[in-house]
Amino acid sequence: MKMFLFFSHELTDDQIKDANSMGIDEFVRLPEKLQKKWSHVPAQLDNLDEYIEDFYKFLDAEAQPGDYVLVQGDFGMCCKTVDYCRQKSLLPVYATSERVSKEIRKGDRIIKTSEFRHIKFRRY
Repeated sequence: MKMFLFFSHELTDDQIKDANSMGIDEFVRLPEKLQKKWSHVPAQLDNLDEYIEDFYKFLDAEAQPGDYVLVQGDFGMCCKTVDYCRQKSLLPVYATSERVSKEIRKGDRIIKTSEFRHIKFRRY
C-alpha cells in the first residue's frame, strides 16, 4: 500500500513506523515542481481551483483507490485535496503529535523549547 506525501517536511522515523503498522510499504513524494508549488501557495490567489489542478492530475495518474494521502499545509489546499481524495476513494490522513515543553532558566532569562512527538496518523 502507498502513502502519497502532500506536505512540506520529511517523515520522522516514528511516522514511518506508524505508517508501516498501517500496511504502508511505499512512500510517494511529490515531484520537485509540485513539491515547491505545494509548499509555496500564493496568498494573493482569490481561488485555488486552477492552482490545484496539477495535484489532481498527479493523483489521477499515480494513486489507486485505498492508497493513503498525507495532507498537511495551506488550509484551502488541504480542504480541496481531502475532498478530492474522498471522491477518488483515497484515504486522506494527517499526523497528530504531542508537544513536550521545557523551560530552562539562564540567569534572568527563561528559554522555552518545544519538542513534538508523532502519535498517530488520523483520517480526515
